[in-house]
Order: sequence, then structure tokens, then C-alpha cells
Amino acid sequence: MLPIPPLPELWPRLARLLFGLVLFGAGLALMVIADLGLAPWDVFHQGVSALTGIPIGTIVIITGLLLLVTWIPLRERVGIGTIANAIVIGLVLDLLLLVLPERLDLLVARWAAMLVGVVVVAIGSGFYIGAGLGPGPRDGLMTGIARRGHSLRAVRIGIELGALIVGWLLGGTVGIGTVVFALAIGPLVQFFLYRLQVVPIVPRARTDP
Repeated sequence: MLPIPPLPELWPRLARLLFGLVLFGAGLALMVIADLGLAPWDVFHQGVSALTGIPIGTIVIITGLLLLVTWIPLRERVGIGTIANAIVIGLVLDLLLLVLPERLDLLVARWAAMLVGVVVVAIGSGFYIGAGLGPGPRDGLMTGIARRGHSLRAVRIGIELGALIVGWLLGGTVGIGTVVFALAIGPLVQFFLYRLQVVPIVPRARTDP
């Protein structure tokens, strides 16, 4: 378990964490209703949702909690932010999809929702990563494997490509939004992270955000 900061420092960081996770979930919801393609992990979540009938946000939560089990042999340290990440994003996603239209009709509206969604996810990432209260379940899996002597970039590409392929085979949406997310999310998260962080970030994170 990662150490918990003193209370005077913890509360503002918790606020930033939760705000970031809510933004992250909102950005994912915008990408879902845009129906132009999702991020690799969310293609997987959507595919499993289509197969099982379980809401996509609930699949996000279940997947996150199951991935935490893989942290045990990897000896990754769980933080408050890790648990919050596994639960809050999926809850926000499901709640928003209950009130938002299932799919936008106008192509221009779909493009706008997709592009805004990517930016909102990046801003949310800047807030929750910058709070320094622990990585998300998927990020911890990647960094844990990479610490065994593998390239972080290669591990990330391999895992996300696997999630993308499985999700696509299960019926998840792959499209231009997937490409835009893949190309834009790294630079955008880097841009926002170094403006929103409250704790120092190690130099390596700049090349593999």
C-alpha cells in the first residue's frame, strides 16, 4: 500500500483525484455516444458489454478490480487513487450514459463529441495522475511488467493492442476515434500533467505518459 499523505495535504489531492476521474468518465461517455471508435481498453470494455449485456461502465469496474489481482505477483503498490480509479470512472460512465442519447445523429456532432472527449480524458488524466495517489489498474499492470526488464512502450503497445483486438472481435467500436485517441492522448496528457501535477513526476514518464 502506498503511504497516505498527511490530512492537510490529502484532502486537496483527493479533490483533484476525484475531479480528474469524473472528467475521465465524462470524456469516455462522449466518445461512446460519438460512435466513431474508442480507446483500445474501451473497445475491450464495450465488446465485453455487448457480449454480456452488462453496462460498459460496470465492465470498466470489473476489469479494473480483476487487474488488481495481477498486481500481487508483480508486487505493485496500491494507492487510494488506484481503488478510486477502478470504481469512479465506471460509475460516472454508466450514470452519464443513462441520461445522454445512445448515439448522436449528426456527423459534425459526433466528431465534436469524439474530439472533446479525447481532450476531456486528457485533462482528467492530468488531474488524477498529478494528484500522486496511485496509478490506475491498467497503468500499474504495464509498469509492473516493464519493471521485469521490458520496454514500457513495448509492454503498453502489446497489452493495448491485445485489448483492442479482443474487443473488436467481441463487437467493440474501432474507428477514426481510436486512431485519434492513440495519436493524441500521449501528447495531451503530457501537456496537462505538467501543469496540473502536485507531486514531482519522474523523467521517464515524459516519454511514456
